[in-house]
Amino acid sequence: MNVISEYSAKRKVTLVQARADGAARLDPNGPPEERIVQACWSCQGPVAAGDPFCPSCKAVQPPGQADHFQRLGLPRGFEIDTAALEKSYFQMQRLLHPDRFATRTPKEKTLSQQQATSLNDAYETLKDPLDRAVYLAHLKGLDVLKEGCNTLSDPVILMEAMEMREALDEAETAEDLSAMTKHTQGEIADCESELSGAFAAQDLDKAAALITRLKYLRKLADDTRARRAELRGRG
Repeated sequence: MNVISEYSAKRKVTLVQARADGAARLDPNGPPEERIVQACWSCQGPVAAGDPFCPSCKAVQPPGQADHFQRLGLPRGFEIDTAALEKSYFQMQRLLHPDRFATRTPKEKTLSQQQATSLNDAYETLKDPLDRAVYLAHLKGLDVLKEGCNTLSDPVILMEAMEMREALDEAETAEDLSAMTKHTQGEIADCESELSGAFAAQDLDKAAALITRLKYLRKLADDTRARRAELRGRG
């Protein structure tokens, strides 16, 4: 089975599975017939946005404007099926790996490298809850990375951050740090759960505040691990 035939077969299975379990199609924003269509660079035939191969001439396509969710065949949302993410990524990675195009034209070699890079970027972004939240906010028109969006303006969140930072500064034993790690991980899980609800309700203001909170909680967790390593080094 050649590359495009293998992809087409896997794509058909993915769509059947998606319909069976109620998940979105490869385009989470609508049915295939409503997807943006572009012309194949090789044969000028129609290629739906996000499809890595031309269905007519089988040529590998440029990455195009497909978002990370489309690229990996996942519904657009904060909650994702991590098992489906892993499965889709490794399947597509195998199909698009540059080694499979070693005997193709220079253009197809270049495009396969671009596709592989875009696929890796999508996977790395979506597998991390914080990166996924920032990216999803961006897709919804909210730039949480711009200046001023990372400040703790909510007085409740600001007070929490100050108290947790003080607790870390005062921690002197491995037991103290272990308890703090457990508490912080619980807060991170709760924050991610709230983020899911905020995105589902299209409450972008709340999502932005929760992303900021998740950032400082993750930073606190990193700093706590560093303190634990420092204590072990002293012992």
